[in-house]
Amino acid sequence: MVIGLIILVALLRLTLSVIGGLLWGALDPLDQTVFQSVFGRILTLQIALEFNHTLQYVVTREQSIIQIKVVLLIALLALARKFIVLDLHEVAAGELLGLAATTLALGSVYRLMRERDDRLARASKRNPK
Repeated sequence: MVIGLIILVALLRLTLSVIGGLLWGALDPLDQTVFQSVFGRILTLQIALEFNHTLQYVVTREQSIIQIKVVLLIALLALARKFIVLDLHEVAAGELLGLAATTLALGSVYRLMRERDDRLARASKRNPK
């Protein structure tokens, strides 16, 4: 409930700041830094929503554990957000390389898990119990 409340307050504040900024001309959506900032905040809300959705499965006992694929997708979404809000003029090459390597590793693990699930699904269709 606390995470849901935080998400609602953040959504309200984001909505008010974007609408207010657009109406009073303080927010220029064509400015790259403004667009990155607004889009970064939207992605932050999406990450929080996905995290809340994942926790709801555990709380309602629909799943006893949090599935690792969902956690990997949330981590990939967080990395995508980081790349979007990143100022390439201020980031060191090593940090950018580290973020890219992390993204590649998480994506590879997710793909391997997805391929495994696809194989298991095909096998269970061929050999129903």
